[in-house]
Amino acid sequence: MTLTLVKAWNAAKDRLKTVQIDQPAIDARLLLEVAADVTRTDIITDPYRVLTEAQMATLDDFLNRRARREPVSHIIGRKGFWKILLQVNKHVLTPRPETEVIVDEVLKAFPENMEFKMLDLGVGSGTILLAVLAERPAAKGLGVDVSEEALAVARENAANLDLAGRTALLRGDWTNGLGDDSFDLVVSNPPYIATHVIETLEPEVRDHEPRLALDGGPDGLDAYRFLAGEILRVLKPGAMFAVEIGYDQSQAVETLFKQAGAQNVRTIKDLSVNDRVVTGTK
Repeated sequence: MTLTLVKAWNAAKDRLKTVQIDQPAIDARLLLEVAADVTRTDIITDPYRVLTEAQMATLDDFLNRRARREPVSHIIGRKGFWKILLQVNKHVLTPRPETEVIVDEVLKAFPENMEFKMLDLGVGSGTILLAVLAERPAAKGLGVDVSEEALAVARENAANLDLAGRTALLRGDWTNGLGDDSFDLVVSNPPYIATHVIETLEPEVRDHEPRLALDGGPDGLDAYRFLAGEILRVLKPGAMFAVEIGYDQSQAVETLFKQAGAQNVRTIKDLSVNDRVVTGTK
């Protein structure tokens, strides 16, 4: 049987809908684009292009994996974030749109041609660090992660985005070994989900994302207890920090940073109006 792009898209969409996938039309299109090596525009302007046997087999495999709740980003190996495209795999958190709130705040605070040095703690695939460096050509950044596998992904992303020359990546435990007053900006999206909540998450997250990047300890706040004082230690006086938080953690995280001596501490909401980022200065 011959399958055209439009037929393949509709069939894929129906199949994902049947197994109650959240956004079947979007997921079907993303999987079809990669399986058939086409763009979104191709699907619209050349809907009767016929898939080869190999492309049909690949699409079928992708849909089977998605039906088992493997994330689309893992199946196709990439995910868009802010204005960049990142390679991702099971060793890193898939970038989420709400994390863009940090990027947005940073870009407001640092004019385009300003030179500054930033630190991203728990850099993962390079999400925040690379999104900022891509927009601020005079900036340089250091990304730290405890996972060698995550750093390999970040390295590849920095190279693909032509940012390797302004990006240093270091395997380490948070701020250990970093000097005082070293950075103009510190960002972090640490693990902030309480251990007991992880089992209740969607299978895409629970079964396919690295626990290390999710588990924030019994109350989800372990990382911030350590980071509040340490982030202030490595920041230059007057410099800014921004950390992502869980929707119900604003008060607790603000308190930790205030107790550590941070100034101008406030919480910023994401587009779905949940508390998402705590920011302040040293």
